[in-house]
Amino acid sequence: MALFDLLGRRWAMRILWELNHSQPTFRELQILCDGISSSVLNTRLAEMRAAMLIELNDYGYSLTPLGKELMQLIAPLREWSKQWEESLKD
Repeated sequence: MALFDLLGRRWAMRILWELNHSQPTFRELQILCDGISSSVLNTRLAEMRAAMLIELNDYGYSLTPLGKELMQLIAPLREWSKQWEESLKD
């Protein structure tokens, strides 16, 4: 339940999504997340660092091995969600 609580927080999944594709700095990540406020971004980054899903390195923020594994586990949900969306249109 703790994982679902963390992932359900505002902007958490978007941040993970962006980090799955690049290693942005704080400012770059803020832009990638459509101008998320710096306070919310800072809070989410701290929460996800404490959960050992992301880390800060010399290049910017990135997923840890645990974070990469989580994103691989979540990937099949994308296909399911497309099918779900289509079923809602029927």
